[in-house]
Amino acid sequence: MNKIQLGVVFGSRTCEHEVSIISAVQLMRAANQQIYDLIPIYINKKGEWYTGDPLFDMASYTPFDENKKGIIRVNLDVTAGSGALTTVERGKGLFGKDKETIVARLDCVIPVMHGMHGEDGTLQGLLEMCNIPYASSGVGASAMGMDKVYMKQYFKGGNFPVLPSCWFLRKAWEKDQEAILDDIEKQLPYPIFVKPASLGSSIGVTKATDRKSLEDALDLAFEFDRKVLVEQGLNEPLELNCSVLGYNGDAHASEIEMPVSGGDLLTFMDKYGSGGNSTKGMASLKRILPAPIEPELRDEIKKLSVDIFNDMDCKGVVRIDYMFDADSNKVYITEINTIPGSLAFYLWEKTSMPYAQLIDNMVKFAMEAQQDKDDSNFAYTSDILSSVTIGGKAGAKSGLKNA
Repeated sequence: MNKIQLGVVFGSRTCEHEVSIISAVQLMRAANQQIYDLIPIYINKKGEWYTGDPLFDMASYTPFDENKKGIIRVNLDVTAGSGALTTVERGKGLFGKDKETIVARLDCVIPVMHGMHGEDGTLQGLLEMCNIPYASSGVGASAMGMDKVYMKQYFKGGNFPVLPSCWFLRKAWEKDQEAILDDIEKQLPYPIFVKPASLGSSIGVTKATDRKSLEDALDLAFEFDRKVLVEQGLNEPLELNCSVLGYNGDAHASEIEMPVSGGDLLTFMDKYGSGGNSTKGMASLKRILPAPIEPELRDEIKKLSVDIFNDMDCKGVVRIDYMFDADSNKVYITEINTIPGSLAFYLWEKTSMPYAQLIDNMVKFAMEAQQDKDDSNFAYTSDILSSVTIGGKAGAKSGLKNA
């Protein structure tokens, strides 16, 4: 039986670049190499693509050296169904010609991207064009899951429980800061959380308790994004996270965790630098697992998580974060992570699913989704071109006749 040629894509132009590397190396170490030929595909901060055996080793990224022996610059053939990673060998001598060769052919891809240019639907769109199976949510769910403003509006429209919020653009903030501060204070009571719309890992997120801290929080958030979400906070909420795995209406929830932070907000270092060992990614976060909550609340969150997953038509593995307000006895959705840190494998291990099996399931769902796509008809034959006449010279502007 031939092994599956499994590409693992990570890195890219994002504030969460290093987090993506950690998650990808974890995954490649966990995958069953009896089933897969693993092909690391690292996208550096300039957007250049590389592969090669050194990319399995964390030491290759501190710092990354593109000239290191074994590292190869590659391009993805965008021809539908090709799946080829190619490299260009430069011709030698004055009259030498460049030669393009195939390094690998991808049967499936696991995107291990966190943040922009990868988790946000852009990579998913590329893979759709290339007709390559991939183990993450599709373009629509990925784009919505990345943009917190779209996400909140979607959840509200679907009658899912979210806290009151509003949002603003950087251009409006630069034009009239006082007007925006007044608008926020009219709509939301303190405490207030300010978040860049399209970042994760708590980067640029600040809790504001008065007008001055709100102003500072907005200044910081607008450094990272042109669009900012401003959300009502809760006093001492209980944070709870749940992962969901599945595809096509067949979805299951993981055990629920309660992350533990040293303050009011889980910071980037809380998530990825715990205990001085940042090589474990989200798996290093201090947490109580399973969360010490009542069975009724556990059941509610699990059902809500599966409902969200199916409603957004997600695929593979996601993690949905919540806040529980003990005063009102209500659960609120914080966000959905369509490619969660460390792929949330630690939550599935508590359900007796080893990381290797989680990867197998993700690949299975990727292949099923590709088969569903292949079963759809993308061809519609018509004689429309035969009835169209375009006047004028080639390249000149002209109208369409009989169109």
